[in-house]
Amino acid sequence: MEILIDGDSIEAASDFHRAFSSALGIESFYGGNLHALWDVLSASVERPVTLIWKRSGKSKQALGADFDAIVDVLRRVELQDEKFGWADRFSFVLE
Repeated sequence: MEILIDGDSIEAASDFHRAFSSALGIESFYGGNLHALWDVLSASVERPVTLIWKRSGKSKQALGADFDAIVDVLRRVELQDEKFGWADRFSFVLE
């Protein structure tokens, strides 16, 4: 599965969470915060899954520290899957 995030439409952390939950079709129960992001990616989404964040540089400028916090969660999930030695893993790409 691929989750596509368009950096052109991400101007606040809430925009990222809205795009993320919409891509997965979980808008009705997604919490829209870093804890919810961790919960979904670390335990709820079927693997393999790749999150592709297009034009992430634009999002980084707009979000500042929030961008870094989101990317930190993405990295932690990626490392968790690696640590568990799973063949089907979560990964992400910043374009």
